[in-house]
Amino acid sequence: METFFFVFVATFALGTALAMVLSKNTVNSALFLILHMLSVSGFYLSLNAQFLAVIQILVYAGAIMVLFLFVIMVLNMDEDEQIVTKVDFKQIFAVLVTVIVLAQLLYIVGNFTGALPDFSQQELMAIGTVEAIGDEMFTTFLLPFEATAILLTAAVVGAMLLAQKNVNVEDEIE
Repeated sequence: METFFFVFVATFALGTALAMVLSKNTVNSALFLILHMLSVSGFYLSLNAQFLAVIQILVYAGAIMVLFLFVIMVLNMDEDEQIVTKVDFKQIFAVLVTVIVLAQLLYIVGNFTGALPDFSQQELMAIGTVEAIGDEMFTTFLLPFEATAILLTAAVVGAMLLAQKNVNVEDEIE
């Protein structure tokens, strides 16, 4: 069953990625990207990383894609203004083969040098859980976590100050 699930999700991921790249309509490309991100969450589920799968759906397929669609709608590109003029399938195939061969080489080098860690079955079951991520985030990576929180808070305050309109006091009195 795991193999069938992996083949289904991998085929779905490849299909949505190709449809996203080959679609001439930008809104359809963004919608195919949402479907692709859902398939990536399926990969996380097959790796027993339930928390990452849910975050993938909520953050990327939800919030960030809404932002992408908003930008696409604001830009409102005409059919005459195409970003991609011509798709060369030979170049796409060459890039795909290059990525596959590079991934295989990296896996082989990592396997021979002992760079890939060996985990027991029990450790593999606990890696993607909320508890494991929380333990690592609030012990090992506490300082980067807090720095990111401060940076995001500063960005939100800055965006609010930039978006704030100057209100004349005289207009409010009348």
